[in-house]
Amino acid sequence: MPRLLLHDTPLDGVRVVERQPLADARGVFARLFCTQELAAAGWTQPLVQVNHSSSARAATVRGLHWQRAPHAEMKLVSCLHGAVWDVALDLRPGSPTYLQWHGETLSADNHRAMLIPEGCAHGFQSLTDGAELLYCHSAAYAGPFEEGVDPLDAELGIRWPLPVAVLSQRDAALPSLAALRRGWCA
Repeated sequence: MPRLLLHDTPLDGVRVVERQPLADARGVFARLFCTQELAAAGWTQPLVQVNHSSSARAATVRGLHWQRAPHAEMKLVSCLHGAVWDVALDLRPGSPTYLQWHGETLSADNHRAMLIPEGCAHGFQSLTDGAELLYCHSAAYAGPFEEGVDPLDAELGIRWPLPVAVLSQRDAALPSLAALRRGWCA
């Protein structure tokens, strides 16, 4: 029996991964990652890096970030504590869902994760104080290949569930989609 159920989203290649926890008198056991089960969703690379983030305050926005080739990465994002609204933005020019986004609530209680393919930006908004995320990556962080786009850019039309209370200076300074496009065409 699979422990990770894969559900399509409106974005090409972005999947919601629903963990199937086992519960008994001791508590709960849940599989967070399985290369074999995620292969059906395109995870063919080794698990290279695992990161943890914590957002102290609800309404904090982080992102939108991704890495360019040759360090492009898939991400599997899980919420371990609290809740977040997780967003994937399709930035793959040949994709049928290019420049579209999809958001999902991930929480410690709903046992859901978001699988984000290479070429998609990722960001989230914490819905609770103390929200904690675990990120599994198919490629190691490579600073010179990191990209980002302004998560509040009106052209993207992302509807964050809460008024944004915290946004880092770094993320606030990310370029707009229009500026990125000009850079891509230069």
